[in-house]
Amino acid sequence: MNTEQRKSRDNLDPPRVGKEGLFASDAGILDRALVLVEYLRASCPWDQKQTSRTLVPHLLEEVQETVDAIRADDAESLRDELGDLLFNLAFQVVIGEEADRFTREEVVRKLEEKMVRRHPHVFGLGAHESWETIKVTERTKGTLDGLPEGLDPLLKAHRIQERVAGVGFDWDDPEGALEKVREELSEVEVAIEGNIPEAVDEEIGDLLFSVVNLARLLGQHAMASLELANAKFQQRFRALEALATDRGLEMPGATLEELDQLWEEVKQRR
Repeated sequence: MNTEQRKSRDNLDPPRVGKEGLFASDAGILDRALVLVEYLRASCPWDQKQTSRTLVPHLLEEVQETVDAIRADDAESLRDELGDLLFNLAFQVVIGEEADRFTREEVVRKLEEKMVRRHPHVFGLGAHESWETIKVTERTKGTLDGLPEGLDPLLKAHRIQERVAGVGFDWDDPEGALEKVREELSEVEVAIEGNIPEAVDEEIGDLLFSVVNLARLLGQHAMASLELANAKFQQRFRALEALATDRGLEMPGATLEELDQLWEEVKQRR
């Protein structure tokens, strides 16, 4: 951003407020988020101090809150969280422009180019190809280079397997992956029998990695499957606690046999 642009930014008029307190702007609907950030950067001391790095915790928090709203199937909450997430994305774009790293036009243009390149069949540019196969041609480094370090381990395992599949290193069908799960489970049992903690740790990791691969080849995502399992367990355990209270059983204090019986009753209900 040059000097004249910065002067113009510093002298921004506040966004116009229309009916019902909504901002009015000549910009497009989503562009209004950029207009809002620009004004805050020119007018608010806290917003002026922020950098791309200082905003990372806020961005991660808003992503997680958006995910929570999606999983809760809460339309009102999702609407609000998408707004917060959009604000954080707009903040990153505006800061990038201020530092002359890129422009908003470049951000959108790169997105458009990438989506056209990855959907040749949609835009009449060629036959359909798998997403990962197309991404392979875009990489200038090794197959596994560039994976975000902060990825959740389950998601990272999924992404690793997608990438190597893109260069042909993959099972032909889920049966091969299922057999691998059985093999890794046997190796966990051997490690447990050997009573070697390091070996157990390694083999459990291999087992989890193979399960992620099986889920992928079955068209599922291990993270989503595990989230469903977590939610189901939480629902059932809360029901178990309520049933224990009704039966006069104290937790802790009840025996495992008593809790197992309650667990089976809960499972039969749902």
